[in-house]
Amino acid sequence: MKQLGMGSAVETLCGQAFGAHKYGMLGLYLQRSTLLLSLTGILLTIIYIFCKPILVFLGESQEIASAAAVFVYGLIPQIFAYAVNFPIQKFLQAQSIMAPSAYISAITLVIHILLSWLAVYKTGLGLLGASLVLSLSWWIIVLAQFVYIINSEKCKHTWDGFAVQAFSGLWGFFKLSAASAVMLCLETWYFQVLVLISGLLENPELALDSLSICMTISGWVFMISVGFNAAASVRVSNELGGGNPKSAAFSVAVVTTMSLIISVMAALTVMALRDVISYAFTDGETVAQAVSDLCPLLALTLVLNGVQPVLSGVAVGCGWQGFVAYVNVGCYYVVGIPLGSLFGFYFNLGAKGIWSGMIGGVVLRTVILLWVTCRTDWNKEVQEALKRLETWEGKKEPLVE
Repeated sequence: MKQLGMGSAVETLCGQAFGAHKYGMLGLYLQRSTLLLSLTGILLTIIYIFCKPILVFLGESQEIASAAAVFVYGLIPQIFAYAVNFPIQKFLQAQSIMAPSAYISAITLVIHILLSWLAVYKTGLGLLGASLVLSLSWWIIVLAQFVYIINSEKCKHTWDGFAVQAFSGLWGFFKLSAASAVMLCLETWYFQVLVLISGLLENPELALDSLSICMTISGWVFMISVGFNAAASVRVSNELGGGNPKSAAFSVAVVTTMSLIISVMAALTVMALRDVISYAFTDGETVAQAVSDLCPLLALTLVLNGVQPVLSGVAVGCGWQGFVAYVNVGCYYVVGIPLGSLFGFYFNLGAKGIWSGMIGGVVLRTVILLWVTCRTDWNKEVQEALKRLETWEGKKEPLVE
């Protein structure tokens, strides 16, 4: 997720540059982002290697830590696939080129399922085989997308080869990328902390089983919001770069409304199926009852996820990553987690209490971002976008003449 966050910096710059018709800058931003993410991949690799003692230190059992370590070791090649994939995706999204990535991902999914079956069940590699296949699948996606970029007529103005200029200005680019990483990592890790804390309850098996089902459902619906997140980021950044403040504001209203409507429908569906929805994952009646008790919180989370990811996309499109990082720290880690721990452990409300408190942090964050977005001076944001492009513009020089 750290690499995904740092990749959002290129999302801001590419989107605004494309809107300003400075097409040659997109390829330069792509290369700079890939270089930085590859360097951070080395640091992440070290963390992956020592994941077992880290998990044990955090309170996990030896059995769970050992199994997790085996799986994580196979994901090390995936780190560097991410380092290339996210900048490529943002490069394409800034140009509203979505279909090729979707087709490539769909084809790779079929290949991935087949290879996973062979690795896990036929060769007996188990968790290690599953993670190695996952890494291989991501590299297939990366290579296929890059082949598309260098051969597509749609990218002929935005990609004209590797340039020496990509190695300059990396420190300034890193600072913008780091703010993006902090923003998205704090946001993504938040609900993973929910599962981690719940493992410390008196009956962790039931809590983790029910929460895992709820988080899986939430993750599926959240993917819809991720799509609207990308749409908001692309439209806002393009319009700001193109000097169209009214169009940027209109895009925010339309995308937020559409995402919210879909999320409310999903929340109503979850509530209607609350007593049977867990049977899609398990036959246990005890788990089914626990999931049913958590469904109101799940429904509320789905509604909030219909708004706050879109606002994150708006923030990326405007280049507000640093501000949102501070908001995430305050709302999630100063308010949400302590409040959840208080409800869950001190008041003995268990997983429901932990989740309730953490939802409080999400509500506070959503209110703050809504207030800031509604009070935004979009004319001023256009001027900021133009200044940002002037700062990062540079004359490209070929890597090989």
